[in-house]
Amino acid sequence: MRLGAGGPKALVDLAGRPLVAWSLAALAESELIGRVVIAAPPGHEAELEALAGESAIVVAGGASRSQSVANALAAVATELVVIHDAARPLAPAALFDEVVAALAGDPEAQGVIAAAPLADTLKRAGSDALEVSATVSRAGLWRAQTPQAFRRQALADAHGVAEDQLAAATDDAMLVEATGGTVRLCPFDGPNPKVTTRADLQLAEALLSARPPRTPSA
Repeated sequence: MRLGAGGPKALVDLAGRPLVAWSLAALAESELIGRVVIAAPPGHEAELEALAGESAIVVAGGASRSQSVANALAAVATELVVIHDAARPLAPAALFDEVVAALAGDPEAQGVIAAAPLADTLKRAGSDALEVSATVSRAGLWRAQTPQAFRRQALADAHGVAEDQLAAATDDAMLVEATGGTVRLCPFDGPNPKVTTRADLQLAEALLSARPPRTPSA
């Protein structure tokens, strides 16, 4: 069962707090993150404002991920920006700092993204969706995550493509890559799962229970 059927995923309860509160806590602990902007699901701006307090500003999100990012981008003017999904509540403060520092120290890059190398064996299905047609080499393949840091202008330019390209993009790095920008990987081997289903939520709760206690923003 996927989350969000009865409301925004960002407000789903995780270990007694809304999902997004865990990311707000990590951002507050970060040494390199300044202004935090939340792109709120339409109609839920007041809830997010009450939750964030003075720790973030809230803007209206859009009908798509790309529109939400564009709305948030319009609220900041810094040279470097970081995009993060509330659905990844376990990303630590140090990871935000690491992607920002890596991008700031690499003038040739337009983006730096958290990522983990693939460990599973990959199979490609044929015309029959359950029939294996090939085993795919995992060499050089990584699982893209967030946070993702970008040069603001490069990200803004990447969002200037056609609507169908924006709709097809599953992360912002994909858009920057498509415009010729250099995106580098920031290896991260800690737990940083994306919470999409109830099973993911249970996993995140288990991982949080194994971490030293911390008090997320409220």
